[in-house]
Amino acid sequence: MLNIVRGFGGFSAPDIGAIQNFYAEVLGLTVAQRPEGLEISLPNNGSVFVYPSPTNAPATFTILNFVVKDIDAEVDELVGKGVSMERYPDFPADQKGIVRNDGTHPGPGAIAWFKDPAGNILSLIQE
Repeated sequence: MLNIVRGFGGFSAPDIGAIQNFYAEVLGLTVAQRPEGLEISLPNNGSVFVYPSPTNAPATFTILNFVVKDIDAEVDELVGKGVSMERYPDFPADQKGIVRNDGTHPGPGAIAWFKDPAGNILSLIQE
């Protein structure tokens, strides 16, 4: 068995300044500059490390999920800050871009996807 002291996620981005602004100003997370990149603090002592890469290719899958109490209010706030909700043909969304589970499928009660400035996919989830 590994003797793991701490774990964290990470991804790259071509413009660290844009990432810092988005995660701090738009999402309201604490972002700290480190010599190698940025450390984004998540609730309950989680973190994500973002390192610069001029050849960054954004992930084609959701890299971060944020569980929220009121997805409608959170989507409204993000849209008000200029964030667009993503829509996917296999997941019918309402006018806000929220996919609501009617209870006939496994999964969260509602989910909405959006992208960060590097093109990485993020989501809001209401359980």
